[in-house]
Amino acid sequence: MNHDAYSDAYIRSILRTTKTIALVGASANEARTSYIVLKYLLARGYRVFPINPGLAGKDILRQRVYGALADLPEPVDMIDVFRNSEAAGKVVDEALVLPWTPKTIWMQLSVRNDEAAARAEAKGVQVVMNRCPKIEWGRLSGEISWGGINSRILS
Repeated sequence: MNHDAYSDAYIRSILRTTKTIALVGASANEARTSYIVLKYLLARGYRVFPINPGLAGKDILRQRVYGALADLPEPVDMIDVFRNSEAAGKVVDEALVLPWTPKTIWMQLSVRNDEAAARAEAKGVQVVMNRCPKIEWGRLSGEISWGGINSRILS
């Protein structure tokens, strides 16, 4: 897989088939990108499980926060990683030892770990790096493309 350029068909397929998402690195701070993306994904009909060990047991946007992927009450289709590139490798390793396998691991803007991506792909997991599902959803749905706003900048 060429992680420098994803086809629209690849991204669209992931976004259309995904129903449940674990958002690793979720924040309760409304100014943080992870909060904004969590809110957006919920508004688009996804079931999102926030993951943050410091907030485990609390709620963000009426969603129970879990301390780790292993604490999730059910399997998820996608793991969305809001951690730095080094930490993303650890998240991938945690995901690959779960009793279930996610369909997709998505690393957010500026997050790239090629070694972790290779480990995930070797297990049959789709990987997206250095992209945001909020931006991609908006871009591919036309939501942010009118009037020249298709800038790939989160707002």
